[in-house]
Amino acid sequence: MPSPKAKGKRPIYLNTEQTDQLLSVILALMGEVSVVRERLDTLERLLEAKGVLSRSELENYVPDGLAEQERALWRTEYLARMLRVLRND
Repeated sequence: MPSPKAKGKRPIYLNTEQTDQLLSVILALMGEVSVVRERLDTLERLLEAKGVLSRSELENYVPDGLAEQERALWRTEYLARMLRVLRND
């Protein structure tokens, strides 16, 4: 179900609407990266502590075709989410 759209114009906080849009994209990316970084750090530490996987194995991993396809789909959806503010206005 699509999320409801706000009524009225989007407020402008900086000099231009485009600057506000860019700031929105940057802040969304910062939030995403922060969460992913913390989760990745947790996973790496747990895997290494339990002797399941070393960080060097992670660095040298080469994904197979299916993994590449899944990553490509994720990237497409991710970019759409991150850039929706530009599309919607």
